[in-house]
Amino acid sequence: MKLPNRAIRKYKLPLREKRKDRKHSQRRTGKQKREEKHNATEREVTEITLKRLHTLGNQRFGSSPFSEHFDRWLNNVVAVLGELESHPSISLDDQFVMERSEALSTIKQQLEDRRRKETSVDQEIKKLSDAKNRLKQINTEYSIAIKAIKDRKNCEIKRLKNSINLLEREQSSIIRAKTSFFRGISKKEKEQREIQIVQQLNNRQREFELILLNFNVIERELREAHERMREPELEQTRSLQKRIAELDEDNSLEERWFACEALIDALNAFLQRKVTKLSLKSN
Repeated sequence: MKLPNRAIRKYKLPLREKRKDRKHSQRRTGKQKREEKHNATEREVTEITLKRLHTLGNQRFGSSPFSEHFDRWLNNVVAVLGELESHPSISLDDQFVMERSEALSTIKQQLEDRRRKETSVDQEIKKLSDAKNRLKQINTEYSIAIKAIKDRKNCEIKRLKNSINLLEREQSSIIRAKTSFFRGISKKEKEQREIQIVQQLNNRQREFELILLNFNVIERELREAHERMREPELEQTRSLQKRIAELDEDNSLEERWFACEALIDALNAFLQRKVTKLSLKSN
């Protein structure tokens, strides 16, 4: 016989409820087993804590600004310590709490200092740009000045060399005239003229040497003045470049490593004190 639909629904309803009860019971049993499985011992918790602190102490931040990673890193350290402290069988003593607080306080202050330095990187870059511009201006002014000096020097040298060349040609002409058969000019006049030319050549040569000496002095003084103006800007440029390069690297790694090592030492010392205390009680 074909049963009414209402009767079918009434018949199937208890079966669904049984299946639901069975599934719920299975989930509750599985959850209990997982909780029992993850109920770590005191030794396991301390070993995990030590490993995590070691990992955090060696963690490198891959990109700048590195200060963006500081809060996350600190939160991870605090979370690791929180898991240790929340274990029911671990009762941390006052010495560990004090050493832990000191280590965290120190690293927080160090990272805050790092953060302030990183925020000043834009100002350092602006200072570096200004120093480079001043250095460029100093070099440009020196180049213009030294070119002007060299142009004057070359002009004076050219003038004197032309004068010396004319006198030397005239001297050669007089020497040839002295041996010539033409007697338009007396021998005495030739000798006097030759003496005058020699005197003029000597004067031009001394003038040439003095001009070279004077221009060398001027160039040296200009070069020394340029160095005096350039050196402070070069020193500032090198210093700013060094500081910017330092800010572009994760220099907090050493400080964070020391902080985690301090926490590891504090935890190991606590465990040792606990073992010693239990040993004394058993005796």
